[in-house]
Amino acid sequence: MMKKFFGIAFIFLIVFIASCSDVRRNPGRVYMPDMAYSRALETYAKPDSTKFTSDLSELGEGKIYYTAIPVAGTMARGDEMPFPYAMDKIGDTTNYAASKQFQNPVLALTGVEMKEAERLYLVNCAICHGMKLDGNGPLYNDGKGPFPSAPKNLVADPIVSKMPDGQMFYSITYGKNAMGSYASQITSKQRWMIIHYIKAQQAAKKSNAQPTTSVDSSGAKVVNKDSTTKK
Repeated sequence: MMKKFFGIAFIFLIVFIASCSDVRRNPGRVYMPDMAYSRALETYAKPDSTKFTSDLSELGEGKIYYTAIPVAGTMARGDEMPFPYAMDKIGDTTNYAASKQFQNPVLALTGVEMKEAERLYLVNCAICHGMKLDGNGPLYNDGKGPFPSAPKNLVADPIVSKMPDGQMFYSITYGKNAMGSYASQITSKQRWMIIHYIKAQQAAKKSNAQPTTSVDSSGAKVVNKDSTTKK
C-alpha cells in the first residue's frame, strides 16, 4: 500500500516539476477559446482590419462583421420606446410636423422626479432659455451676452407655449434653428422629463402662476410650485 502511495506521489512530483519549467513545449488546449483570447474592443479603439469588417462582402474571408451601431429595432435595457421619427433632410419638415402626434411615454412625474427634471433643465437649457424659461439666459442677458438675439421664451412664445410634447422632443433630439442637438448630453428619458417640467411651468404661467399638483407613486398629491413669484 505504501509503495503504491509513494509511486503516485512520485508521478505527481514529476508532473509538478515539469509544469514549473520556463520552457513552453506546446500551447496546450484551450477549453473556451473565445474567453481565453478575447475579441473585446477598447472604447474608441479602431478595430483590427484583419479580424473585423464593416463590409458585408468580406464576411466569407473569416472576418467578423462589426459596426458598433445597435441593431435596428433594438433598444437599451431600461430605455424608453424608440422615437419613430428620423431627422428631416434640409428643407424638409415632414417628420417634424408628424412628431406632434407622438405622446410623452414618461408618466406624470413625482415630486422628486420633477425636482430632478428642474435640475436637468437648469444644467442643460437655462444657459440659453433662462432660469425662468423666459429666453433671457446668460448667453443673451438682456442683449449684453454673446447671443445677438434672444432664444425662445418657453412660457410666453405663442408657438412654443402650445408646442406638443413630440415636437419638443424632436427639437431637443435633433436641434432646431440655432439650437443644436442634445441627444448626446441627456438620455431620452431625461429629455421627456425636461418636457414635463417645461409643460408644468407653462401650465403655471397660464393659471397666473398658481401651484400645480401631480400624483406621486403613493397616490398623494405633490405641489409643484412655479419657479417665478408674482409681485
